Amino acid sequence: MRAWCAVVLAILSSLAVGQNAAISPPAPAVTQPSLAAARKALQSGHADEAIAMLRQLATATPPEAGVARELGLAYYRTGKLVPAEQAFAQAMQQDPQDIESTQLRGLTLYRLGRPAAAIPYLEKVRQWLPNANADANYVLGLCYLNSQRYDDARHSFAAQYGVPPDSGPAYLLFGNMLMHSHLPEMAAEAAAKALALTPDLPLAHLMLGEVALFKSDPQRALDEFTRERQINPDNPAVYDRLGDAFIRLGDYPHAQEALTKAISLDTSSTGPFILMGKVLLHKEDPQTAAMYLQHAVKMDPGNYMTHTLLAQAYRALGREAEAKEEIGQASRIHADNQLTLQPVE
Repeated sequence: MRAWCAVVLAILSSLAVGQNAAISPPAPAVTQPSLAAARKALQSGHADEAIAMLRQLATATPPEAGVARELGLAYYRTGKLVPAEQAFAQAMQQDPQDIESTQLRGLTLYRLGRPAAAIPYLEKVRQWLPNANADANYVLGLCYLNSQRYDDARHSFAAQYGVPPDSGPAYLLFGNMLMHSHLPEMAAEAAAKALALTPDLPLAHLMLGEVALFKSDPQRALDEFTRERQINPDNPAVYDRLGDAFIRLGDYPHAQEALTKAISLDTSSTGPFILMGKVLLHKEDPQTAAMYLQHAVKMDPGNYMTHTLLAQAYRALGREAEAKEEIGQASRIHADNQLTLQPVE
């Protein structure tokens, strides 16, 4: 009897197990994201989703070709430069001929403030593709500049713009890059070299005049701008700069004459209108000054100096409420600019 009971219990037990097995759903299969899906997510603007998918793909053994590069690109586009550089380095390890990863690694290193480290990668791209991406060529020139390899920088910029590397235009182009890098003394040397090679080269005297204004030498600036006018008489920027130099020398009639010519040649630039307003305030003509300054505000409402001068004009006209409003606007713009310039922690 006991043996029979044991047999029955065993049969019932097996039936219960079979029923449970039939009822319980199978465990879901773990799906691996695809590289195509990650690329689609990145192209659709879902960078975080793409990064998560690519990191999962990167753990596969062996890793799928192109995953490290795509991961670096996703990090790069989201401003995560340190992991981007690491991913591009891994991509280059997997494929030393990966041009895109090599170029992007160089650009990433430059953005990380490591221009000297970026140079070998950007040089390699230029060797592979002499007509490579313009951004990469420009950044290579900046890397040379920041590494004080000035001849290489000049040659790089000259190649980018298609001028002979040791010509007057190449030196002037290099001078412009030096000005943008806040190196006015070196820019003046480059402009002087450009004129020594090409005496009638347009814009070289203009650059020398700008450097003279920067160094608070308006008479020297006036001399250079006058020479530029002889070479380049239809350039509105020349008359704008002449007007600025005359203002600093206190010669308001000649400043007004120069600025009138600048405005006649180009009505789209705010600079001459602002300077004209300043001249007319000095000449005690606030009504006409306000007219020029109002036009400048319409063209560029974000210039706090224009609002400040317009407030002076309104005050001279007895329009105190409008003067107060302009001063408030100038203060807000100035405060916003100062806040923008604060270093990011």
